Amino acid sequence: MNIEDKLTTLYCGFSGSKALRIEKIAGSGSYRQYFRITGPGGSLVAAYNADVRENTAFLEFTRHFKSMDLPVPRILYTGPDNDVYFLEDLGDTTLFSSLMKLRGREKELHPDIVDQYMKVVEFLPQFQVVAGDKIPFEFCYPRPAFDRQSMMWDLNYFKYYFLKLARVSFDEQKLEEDFNDFADFLLEVPGEHFMYRDFQSRNIMILNHSPWFIDYQGGRKGALQYDLASLLYDAKADLPEDFRDQLLNRYIKSAAESASFDEGLFRRYFDGFVLIRILQAMGAYGFRGYYENKPLFLQSIPYAVKNLKTLLERANIPVKLPMLWKSLGDIIGNPAFSSVKPASVELTIKIFSFSYKKGLPADESGNGGGFVFDCRALPNPGRYPEYAGITGRDKAVIDFLKKEPEVDVFLNHVFSLVSQSAGNYIERGFSSLMISFGCTGGQHRSVYCAEELAKYLVEKFNVKVKLYHTNIKEVND
Repeated sequence: MNIEDKLTTLYCGFSGSKALRIEKIAGSGSYRQYFRITGPGGSLVAAYNADVRENTAFLEFTRHFKSMDLPVPRILYTGPDNDVYFLEDLGDTTLFSSLMKLRGREKELHPDIVDQYMKVVEFLPQFQVVAGDKIPFEFCYPRPAFDRQSMMWDLNYFKYYFLKLARVSFDEQKLEEDFNDFADFLLEVPGEHFMYRDFQSRNIMILNHSPWFIDYQGGRKGALQYDLASLLYDAKADLPEDFRDQLLNRYIKSAAESASFDEGLFRRYFDGFVLIRILQAMGAYGFRGYYENKPLFLQSIPYAVKNLKTLLERANIPVKLPMLWKSLGDIIGNPAFSSVKPASVELTIKIFSFSYKKGLPADESGNGGGFVFDCRALPNPGRYPEYAGITGRDKAVIDFLKKEPEVDVFLNHVFSLVSQSAGNYIERGFSSLMISFGCTGGQHRSVYCAEELAKYLVEKFNVKVKLYHTNIKEVND
């Protein structure tokens, strides 16, 4: 049984009704898969993850946070094999997407963004300290704490997947010594609070102008500084340095209200945690970009390098790390990392309607074509004389097809299949996808389906859609 069939069966058992639509939600750097299931009572988000221990960590943390009235999604259902769970649907707007939408050409911050970030840093101590003091740490996975082993994993992740794959030269023994000295320094900080681990703008949803928090399954015991560093130095968010200072001060004020808090200790070690977080992120960009060949992740490298440069210029890390500083200096001084950004490739989706009597549309991209959907099993308006002289773009035909349940079922399957490919192609930096709808005459059903898919894709993805009706006169670009 494939994943979508499994979700269909579980949803029917959970809700007592059939799903109207199951569409895959575009992923990022995770191997978890998310789907939005729409049924008669509304929508929910389904998560599939074969790593049951990771699922258990997320579910147990969620139950605890929910008991503390923190804004996390409600758990609606957990599958019998613990590889599937259903969550409250918080929509599609993340703090990052909101930031990108509202940011002006001069990168000034919109007041709504300032307000959202301020709310987020005020909530953070609630997770770390208030809820963190009683969190079930026994479910932490893969490590119970951000300890030496965790730190060395992150530092070696940076070494093997960024430095080596990007061909940055270094003395391995001396770098290993620096890593150990750096870990010694960071371990001087008390690490008894909840560390969210991946506290960044894509893991914060915005719903009704308020932040909601997701993706804390990697949480563990750790120092307070790490999560704030993750948020403030989130690479592509590219926050202005003065705004980072404002957020740092707001966080300190909020943390001081919820716990015994040593501001001097926090500030002394903050830059060290900024550095290890940047290095961990650069390792991830190297792994996804260089190793897995996903160009989208390489686009974050110049922003991370900019953050490194800002951090090293103030050099508030009182420990000698000569080989690490040399390697970072080589990265900052290399235009390939800091000034030459990978080209942003926009995915163009060409959608065709055609007549099977005249043959399939030719693929001009050189990729061998894409999806071809046969609409001939759908109810046919062309059999009725009143529709003979009009097309699937006309209201009468649209109303006819909208009333037929088979058409809706067909299009929902199309939307799900195409969404999965579109999200994957965007992530991998592909530039072209071709989709064709055929029917007997290429006038009614295929035209209608092509138009509906075009509207869906424009609303869901940042892509360019070109629509071609090969058997009627109108052509839209």
